[in-house]
Amino acid sequence: MAAPQNNGTLIKFGIPKGSLQDATIALLARAGWKISQHHRNYFPEINDPELRCSMCRAQEMSRYVASGTLDLGLTGKDWVLENNSDVVVVSDLIYSKVSNRPARWVLAVAGDSPYKRPEDLAGKKIATELCNFTRSYFASAGIPVEVEYSWGATEAKVVEGLADAIVEVTETGTTIKAHGLRIIAELMQTNTQLIANKAAWNDPAKRRKIEQIDMLLHGALDAESLVGLKMNVPKDRMNDILDHLPAANSPTVANLMDDAWLSVEIVVASSTVRDLIPALREKGAEAIIEYALNKVI
Repeated sequence: MAAPQNNGTLIKFGIPKGSLQDATIALLARAGWKISQHHRNYFPEINDPELRCSMCRAQEMSRYVASGTLDLGLTGKDWVLENNSDVVVVSDLIYSKVSNRPARWVLAVAGDSPYKRPEDLAGKKIATELCNFTRSYFASAGIPVEVEYSWGATEAKVVEGLADAIVEVTETGTTIKAHGLRIIAELMQTNTQLIANKAAWNDPAKRRKIEQIDMLLHGALDAESLVGLKMNVPKDRMNDILDHLPAANSPTVANLMDDAWLSVEIVVASSTVRDLIPALREKGAEAIIEYALNKVI
């Protein structure tokens, strides 16, 4: 089969390097785009002649998209806000390196410290990688603090006495608790966003391609929590079977060669399958097949 031809549209697509990298490449693969990485290569190959990929840090992505160096990128909402980048937020994509839920930027102090609220930190030092946002947060609350950039190991700053509090991102809070710290406020929830350069978004050909990418990425994410079920059902038990299927779903029903049986196919939440399959079996369903889904559009 001949490779698809480039129709003249080329999207410069930024892939986040670092903690989001593996999850992003896996998501793109489920959506239909295979990225082939080479050792120490910042420009991986992708199986689409209309895309050219660049690897860059999520912290910098929105600046490159805003400037037009990239047409499209995946990065955190937090870094778009931190950089105050003038970009088009195409959509929110809820996935991360650990789970499919938003991460949180939290304000944390030593477990035995007297600080209970952000107001208690007036005149104190805050260490964080998210400096601009943190300054804006405390300024809007009228709380004077000193915000200092943290080059890493932020949780240790309080333990070592280098800061009175930290602002750090967490998904589960496990690492913060492991360092003996206590969360006293949540500053922001963040998740991955698909962002576009304004000029690229206003270009009709590029916009169509960007919307196609967005649709398929969402389809791949939606499919993660769903599975397909296919089964054979006696016609005279069909009403009983329908009573056990989720009300929000309409099954596909087809006749079999044996007129006494029907073939039924449906998409359901994967979390329901362990209870649903035994119930369907008790009601007379046979040859029940569960299968994974790549995309649900």
